[in-house]
Amino acid sequence: MKRFLALALTAVMLLSVCLVGCGNKPAQGGVDEIADSMTSADGKYEIAFVTDVGSLKDQSFNQGTWEGVKQYAHDHDKSYKYYQPANGDKATDDDRFNAMKAAVEAGAKIVVCAGFLQETALRKAAETYPDVKYVFIDGYPIGLANVAPISFQEEQSGYLAGYAAVKEGYTKLGFSGGGGGENPACCRFGYGFVQGAQDAAAADSKTVEMNYSWLFGNTFSASADLQTMLNGWYTNGTEVIFACGGSMCQSAFAAAAANDGKVIGVDVDQSSQSETVVTSAMKGLSEAVIYALDKFYAGGFDALGDVPTVLGATNDAIGLPTATWSFKNFKVEDYNALLASLKEGKVTVDNDYTKLAEDAFANVKLSIVK
Repeated sequence: MKRFLALALTAVMLLSVCLVGCGNKPAQGGVDEIADSMTSADGKYEIAFVTDVGSLKDQSFNQGTWEGVKQYAHDHDKSYKYYQPANGDKATDDDRFNAMKAAVEAGAKIVVCAGFLQETALRKAAETYPDVKYVFIDGYPIGLANVAPISFQEEQSGYLAGYAAVKEGYTKLGFSGGGGGENPACCRFGYGFVQGAQDAAAADSKTVEMNYSWLFGNTFSASADLQTMLNGWYTNGTEVIFACGGSMCQSAFAAAAANDGKVIGVDVDQSSQSETVVTSAMKGLSEAVIYALDKFYAGGFDALGDVPTVLGATNDAIGLPTATWSFKNFKVEDYNALLASLKEGKVTVDNDYTKLAEDAFANVKLSIVK
């Protein structure tokens, strides 16, 4: 069951707090009751969030990050506001910078930016406004001390989902990813998913089939084309699809519902979004944001600035929501044992997704759909 980490995680800041109650409950109960917009008495908003592509309420990456901002601001009586770059899914670096500029001009002391696409605009904003601090979710060091990059070992969460699906009894799987194969987080999720399916299939001495595609995922949005493709997969026997990419999940939910199929959600527990969701490959977006904001207001941001904070199983920052999954054959105790093996390093998952190939797995008949 071992896979070896291809990319060394150097200079990593590991959080000493539990980030995700992965096996027990949703990360932020009651956060939906906190308003997405507020009116500040002085017209200033000191905590800002700049969205990634896709909608704020994508029920995935943007929403999970935003909920961390809202929760912290609400709990600590801070003003807050979100900013969506102009031109939606076709937003440019200038659009992203202008959103950050608007946030700073509205009084932001710290700006949370979601997604690796923010890098160019974030670099410009951090250099233009050096007294403002920035949190770069799904990011990496960019050589600026006022930017705190936080990323996740999504390959571990994807691995757990793939392993669980095969152990549950599914033998025909699908993966539909966002970003056109250029988004590192989605790529890690997908590569881990295949590895988990491989190890579970090998343990049971069987072969599983998997369609794997980045088609129609460039904008991380639901679309008729995406739904048509996934509908075809289900029609041809696919039982469960891991839908990895913001609002793309809506196309997967619709296709699954029309074909009595199942979906694996991503980033947050998506079980409440569709009865087709059997589990979700989660990462602690909200909790990581809350941690960074807490550091900032406690005067400890310097410990995070330009330091890669990489979160995974050892931080309870990834996992599956056992309280809401619908598995019957894969037991919680088996999941807990597998998760413990990840934490202890007995099971490791490769994150070098460039090695993904149709002939790389003995027990997974992989069909990469281009």
